[in-house]
Amino acid sequence: MILILGGAASGKRTYLLSLGYGPQDIADGVLDDKKALYGLEKLVAADPKGAQTLLPALLQKEVVACCEVGSGVIPIRYEQRQAREATGRICIQLAAHAEKVVRMVAGIPTIIKGA
Repeated sequence: MILILGGAASGKRTYLLSLGYGPQDIADGVLDDKKALYGLEKLVAADPKGAQTLLPALLQKEVVACCEVGSGVIPIRYEQRQAREATGRICIQLAAHAEKVVRMVAGIPTIIKGA
């Protein structure tokens, strides 16, 4: 599995498409039978308390892309903080299992794990 992380509009989707995945292969913020998931943070925000139950299905994906959630203003609302925390924790677990982790900055992929 490849984990792609980066800020909003950092080039995650463009990089995902450059790997050979087409729009038909990418689930947008929902968990379904497609090869890739884009927008993990949206999926987790829908049910932060149940985020850990998503891990087995996420590990079956070829690619998971998620917005960076740990480098910004801490949300005032408890629910938003809870979603951010759950997203960060599941990304830690995904990164531990991933064959490759890519950090996107200004459209430039930086491989931080794997080849």
